[in-house]
Amino acid sequence: MSFGFMGIQIGFGLQQANMSPIYKYLGAEESSLPYLWLAGPITGLLIQPVIGAMSDRTWNRLGRRRPYFLIGAILSSICLLLMPFSSALWMAASLLWILDASINTSMEPFRAFVGDKLPEEQRTTGFVTQSFFIGIGQTLANAAPFILATLGVTGVMASGIPNATLYAFIIGAAAFLGAVLWTVVSTKEYPPEDLEEFRRKQAEENVVGHIFKEIWDALKNMPTTMKQLAVVQFFTWFALPCMWQFYGLTVARHVFLAPDEKSPLFAAGTEWAG
Repeated sequence: MSFGFMGIQIGFGLQQANMSPIYKYLGAEESSLPYLWLAGPITGLLIQPVIGAMSDRTWNRLGRRRPYFLIGAILSSICLLLMPFSSALWMAASLLWILDASINTSMEPFRAFVGDKLPEEQRTTGFVTQSFFIGIGQTLANAAPFILATLGVTGVMASGIPNATLYAFIIGAAAFLGAVLWTVVSTKEYPPEDLEEFRRKQAEENVVGHIFKEIWDALKNMPTTMKQLAVVQFFTWFALPCMWQFYGLTVARHVFLAPDEKSPLFAAGTEWAG
């Protein structure tokens, strides 16, 4: 049930560890990196609540959540395959927007999947298992270019992007799609108890209006504990993007003493930082 989340986190981890170096290889200035990274927070803010509300009121032959897993995984895998072949900043930035939107399309329904499938007494175990696979996926993704370089993958593409990064993204695309397909094939979703009533409400409701009403109601009725956690999350997410955007570049410049992104020390530093 949670295995597919490992694939999602492989895709997410690859972009976190490698997008700033890729942007630098393509000629970006460090001062422009926050703008080039805007895809992540904006798509997360817009896509996740909308997809969550849409999947709540979806039912087809694949189920409720699984159609979103699959669509997001296919689009994400295509973006991961294309990303290291970016020949210009606009191409990499455009792919990141599509990649982040696609990852969020898969990710949000996966979080709800555990609550859908498990009785209340098993949900803690279910979410712990999900977190375990998240950790594995992130670790594999962050370490992949370093491991490949250590195993002897050398050389760079015409854009300057190392071959180790290229192969990491190709492997990551396959792992993302494969892990999600495993969850789609190996798990079942069961229709609402009164499917006819569910269909009738679907037909009668204004889709867009219902989705935003549901999001607003969820915010208004959020339990106190969730509101307290939201404050922590708010400030945590000030720090995380700073780390993703600049940690690898800082290690390459100040630890490995790379003079610029064309130096082999730059690739070694960013791979090690991952």
